[in-house]
Amino acid sequence: MTEQTPSRTLPAGFGRAFVLTLREALEGAADDLGDLDRRAGDGDFGTNVRTAMKHFDENLEADEPSSYREYLTALYMAWLGVGGTSGPLFGMFFRDLAKAGEESGAEGDAGAADAGVPTAAQFADALAAGQATVQRYGEAKVGDKTMIDSLDPAVAALRAALEADPETSAVEALFAAEDAAVAGATATAQTTARRGRASYVGDASKGVIDPGSAAMAIVISSARAGADGSGVAHFGWIA
Repeated sequence: MTEQTPSRTLPAGFGRAFVLTLREALEGAADDLGDLDRRAGDGDFGTNVRTAMKHFDENLEADEPSSYREYLTALYMAWLGVGGTSGPLFGMFFRDLAKAGEESGAEGDAGAADAGVPTAAQFADALAAGQATVQRYGEAKVGDKTMIDSLDPAVAALRAALEADPETSAVEALFAAEDAAVAGATATAQTTARRGRASYVGDASKGVIDPGSAAMAIVISSARAGADGSGVAHFGWIA
């Protein structure tokens, strides 16, 4: 693996910025995500999102995180406390994301503001690990109208951007991943669900963006927002 240049590292405090941006974005999009699920599923996804964020807030109050891993751990524990199918799958995904950079010793001093911040390449590897876990337990593949439809192209775009040009910054690569994730999510409106509860309604799911795929695109957007310092994830395209 090539040495990471400063522009390809993620900023100190990335874990906090990423997760808190995601928390606000998911709360803001919960109504739209729930509406998508009512139109092509059992309608509980918006409630599940709010429940997960409530658990997350409780986790922060109980033990305030101080590192990338701790913020992601608070998030994955919150999702694992949610019922249905989405809770465990998102929980296991974020559990893998919490391990980004772990093998290379990126964890560092747990008391430091930038403790455990992964590089962009390590973050991409963790996204890919999370994808593999979701696919293993959810038995979904690209085209099945699930969160994989936005996650898979995001991982591919992030890795491609980092590998294509050594001058590409982490933020630029994450913008590419965000664009790919949104395109993947919106494309699910043209497909029929083959996995999850939306598969029970058959052609009724056609014309509706998959809510899990939309939520995953918000995850990628929040990671970009955490890296570029804006703190603003984009999800207006869902409505």
